[in-house]
Amino acid sequence: MRDTDFPVTSSILFLRRPQVTAIAVVTAFVGVTAFLVANELHMQQVPDSFEAISLNLDFVRWTLIAGTVAVAELWYCYRHLGANHPPASAGDDTDTEATHTADADISSADKTAKIESYQFLGLPNIVTLARGALFATLAGFAGVTPIYSIAWLPSLLYGIGSALDFVDGSLARTAGRQTVLGAKLDLTFDSLGFLIAPIVAILWGQLPVWYLLLPAAQYSFKIGRNHRRRRGLCVQPLPASSVRRPLAGLQMAFITLALAPIIGANLIEILAMAVLAPSLITFIRDYLVIADYI
Repeated sequence: MRDTDFPVTSSILFLRRPQVTAIAVVTAFVGVTAFLVANELHMQQVPDSFEAISLNLDFVRWTLIAGTVAVAELWYCYRHLGANHPPASAGDDTDTEATHTADADISSADKTAKIESYQFLGLPNIVTLARGALFATLAGFAGVTPIYSIAWLPSLLYGIGSALDFVDGSLARTAGRQTVLGAKLDLTFDSLGFLIAPIVAILWGQLPVWYLLLPAAQYSFKIGRNHRRRRGLCVQPLPASSVRRPLAGLQMAFITLALAPIIGANLIEILAMAVLAPSLITFIRDYLVIADYI
């Protein structure tokens, strides 16, 4: 399929390889954040004290965790590069209204037709990959001891990644470049962000451990639905909802706030209960709907 997102010139022929573009995007974001972390941890200095050695070890742990998540994201992207094409039909719903609703439609779009893939990865997918790279760099902070000089970085990384969630979809619709790959990446990175960010916040003492009920409910929903499909049990489509997308946005905003060192732990715990409860209720209700219990 001729891709019209970019002019075909000799200077950008490398962009015809989506793998190269994906590596470049993820490496760039991880590399820039690594430079910021190294600079704040004073990695340019020769360790001459226990504190300096500890900072060096923090950077090693950050690199290992962030690098592992980034490689996993690239592997997932490579695995699904064949889905870099429009949905099989106009009726296929690849809307990412909620992080647990569109997987069935994406899978059916892959299976119902063989459509020629785009030559280029495309700007919307690049933005989505940038989100994934930001979440990978955020994951690295799970291995870092909280210090004042980097206290704002996790909140900034997750906040920017969450904001881009509203950009990639708009770009895809505006440019007429909605793809099955983009929907897959968007759903996966949404789920990954909802897992990584709370873990970092908990390890940094900024969220209670029980807030992990959010990613637990999300992944339990997906596992339960897939289990029903494998057993040939009834799996009803979810009806449209006016609350899923706002609730997801609310969670993103709250987690960004919780990662920022500006609110005390007691107030955050109260807010966490208020924010978490409606999301858990929604996941339970949605599972009962797809299982045809209600």
